[in-house]
Amino acid sequence: MQKVALVTGAGSGIGRASAQSLASEGYCVGLLGHSQNDLDATMHEITENGGNSCVLNADIADQKQMEEAASELVQRYGGLDVVVANAGINGAWAPIDDLTLEEWNKTISTNLTGTFLTIRAAVPFLKRSGGGSIIVVSSINGTRTFTTPGATAYTATKAAQVAMVQQLALELARHHIRINAVCPGEIETNIDANTALRQEEQTAIPVIWPEGQVPITGGRPGKSSDVAAVIAFLASDKARHITGSPIWVDGGQGLLR
Repeated sequence: MQKVALVTGAGSGIGRASAQSLASEGYCVGLLGHSQNDLDATMHEITENGGNSCVLNADIADQKQMEEAASELVQRYGGLDVVVANAGINGAWAPIDDLTLEEWNKTISTNLTGTFLTIRAAVPFLKRSGGGSIIVVSSINGTRTFTTPGATAYTATKAAQVAMVQQLALELARHHIRINAVCPGEIETNIDANTALRQEEQTAIPVIWPEGQVPITGGRPGKSSDVAAVIAFLASDKARHITGSPIWVDGGQGLLR
């Protein structure tokens, strides 16, 4: 029987690259998100390359929708083996006394509550499968670096995701479920479309790296496929002894900061 993976935020960036990578490894992939056109495009690319996937429309911050999406995926393919909790936003980046409660709640709801609900909906099916792998997409922000101007809400969610991973690693181990985090640095994605940056000059720490801030690429951002390759590894049996671990995929960027 083919293995089955659920990827959230699969319509673009890291989620899209991860879905394509897992499909190329033979997984049936549930593509979850809220942008029908983007998800359809991802599915089309997977189909063209001989893979198998389906679109699951859901809001990751809505418990009922996530439970229904997970059930739909399992009913379609017969089980669940891998979960990539990738969906998230940058949200509002602003000085703490300018950041509104509404903006704070939106970032927390999407990034942290969404991760919780994704894992919560998936775990019963992973247990039923006899185990599996969960990969949470965090960030170097909040885990290795703290210099992104005004990103208090965002970094709080990313730090909390890693804490959640480490907490759950022990809880889920008895069920043969591994859970790890990947923490990307600067990656070529469209997440900046979900960023509202205000009054940067009040929070930024001015630092200039003449040769760029990603040492291993000569300053250029990484690619979504760089992160997807690590996610595919963590999903596989090659990572069978790895759990509760954050893995930074930043080309050394976090060490500069």
